[in-house]
Amino acid sequence: FLLSLKLENKTKGKLQKQICQVILDHFEKQYTTELGDTWTSIRDVLTCPLCWQYAVLLNKFSQSAELENTLCVERYHPAFQGPLPYLPASLKCYIRRTPGRFPAQKHQAGKLKEYYLLNAASLLPVLALEVKDGEDVLDLCAAPGGKSVAILQCAYPGNFHCNEYDDLRSRWLKQTIESFIPDPLINLIMVSKLDGRQIGDLKPELYDKVLVDAPCSNDRSWLFSSDVQQATLRLIQRKELSSLQFQLLR
Repeated sequence: FLLSLKLENKTKGKLQKQICQVILDHFEKQYTTELGDTWTSIRDVLTCPLCWQYAVLLNKFSQSAELENTLCVERYHPAFQGPLPYLPASLKCYIRRTPGRFPAQKHQAGKLKEYYLLNAASLLPVLALEVKDGEDVLDLCAAPGGKSVAILQCAYPGNFHCNEYDDLRSRWLKQTIESFIPDPLINLIMVSKLDGRQIGDLKPELYDKVLVDAPCSNDRSWLFSSDVQQATLRLIQRKELSSLQFQLLR
């Protein structure tokens, strides 16, 4: 009951946000052209926080039978079910048919969180990477850290390098890792603030696997921007993203 109450209160808070008309008008023009009739259904989900689906990624380093029981009561079920080419038993992620958001856990120094909230689709590139124990892995644009956490649910890399160029997001990344990864494993993780476009030259042929979650337009967040001037500037900046994404992949 308490979890349901928290969920309801959080949802109400989301619904109080006002849609930025400048952003929505831009999306109407761009996505009607690009997506056609499909845009209508996408817009309905994008503009309604009640329709947003959040998955619950369990942390194997802080397992809780009580949590899994709670998820079952709340009608959650495994997001990925076999047979899949790569699905480690240690990776446990839950979703439910009716969209909603499970209550978030606050960061507490010295205490590991039991789960991470994310979109289940975010785990698809992690599964595609098929990380195995002992491999050297680079997460090129790692903040806020969900995919890094997911990789460590799947396997124990030999060396794990998490990079985030943005200073604020880099601090967020460090906090995420501290919240989910225990000693001594956390000591095997290197966190850096390098320009991702230069790592290939700085460390050529060093990694077995590289995950590139390149900066994106983040449409859902900007749609609810309260600063019209900043939102307008963002629309100009997002046009340059494809070039940055290409350079990072290269």
